[in-house]
Amino acid sequence: MESGRQKKEILMRLKRIEGQLRGVQRMVEQGVSCSDILTQVAAATAAMKKAGMAIVEGYMEECLEKSRQETAPKRTETLREFQKAMARYMDWA
Repeated sequence: MESGRQKKEILMRLKRIEGQLRGVQRMVEQGVSCSDILTQVAAATAAMKKAGMAIVEGYMEECLEKSRQETAPKRTETLREFQKAMARYMDWA
């Protein structure tokens, strides 16, 4: 996937998001106002998008490096796999 440093950064982001989501759960349990809950949901959503982009950057670097080392037919296959993954991500993001 990504380098060790990138992986650590992504995992830290995801752990922060996990904490945000637990906070949203507590807010719902405690009956906090919908407006405040939605603000936190929006913040968690934005954080997920940023984590997704960090993963995309690492995956792109990995695929490009891998494709440089491959023969033309295999390179095309690697780039198609990347395009499929990106299309799925963009559909869901």
